[in-house]
Parts: sequence; structure tokens; C-alpha cells
Amino acid sequence: MSGAGDEPFIAAVKPLVDAMGGEMIPPDEAGPDDVVLAWEGRDAVAVRLPQLADSLDHILAAMERRKGMPLADLDRRAKQEVVRVLEARGAFSVRHGVETVASALGVSRFTVYNYLNREKGA
Repeated sequence: MSGAGDEPFIAAVKPLVDAMGGEMIPPDEAGPDDVVLAWEGRDAVAVRLPQLADSLDHILAAMERRKGMPLADLDRRAKQEVVRVLEARGAFSVRHGVETVASALGVSRFTVYNYLNREKGA
């Protein structure tokens, strides 16, 4: 994927790429929508960013790992906090975002909208 001197750089950016749900590919395989990262004047690695809907699934899975349980098992207050965090990250601008989040939380779309409206009214 890279030259021998690029490994520390690639190792450094890998957690970020993983957290975004991206994929690291050789720079010479990069397409027009991929992001090529240079290190010490040379292209070191390309990052293929996920589609927004895939990013939301990835974010939800990461939140479950951090909470140590399925999001549907959280109490109401914790679910409201999840909705606040997801709103701040733009999750509800993604097509079917509310439905995806509602499913992950084990609540109805109506409940997610209530959580969102509660925040706006607070």
C-alpha cells in the first residue's frame, strides 16, 4: 500500500479511518471521491469514505460498543442523550435517519421526533 517510511503515518490515521467507517486503499487505486493522504511529500494512502447511511450504521454500532449494551436496552434518559449526540452529528439529515435510529433504540419514529422536539423546546 505504501513505502516503508509510511507505516507510522498509516498506523496513526487508521483509528480515525476506522472510526469513520472508511477504508484504506493504495493511493494508486484511488477514485475521484477518495481522499489521498500525503506523507513526507509522497502519496501514502487513500481513504475511501463511507456513504452517509453506512456512516450512521457505523456510528450506532460504535455507540453500542461504548455503552456496552444494545441501544434498545438503554433507559429513556440515555436514549434521549443518544438522540442528542446523533442530532449533533447530523444523523437526521441522512435519508431514513430517523427510522434507522428508532430501530436501533427500539422505539417508534414518533418517540425519536419527541426526543428531538424536547431538545428544541428546552
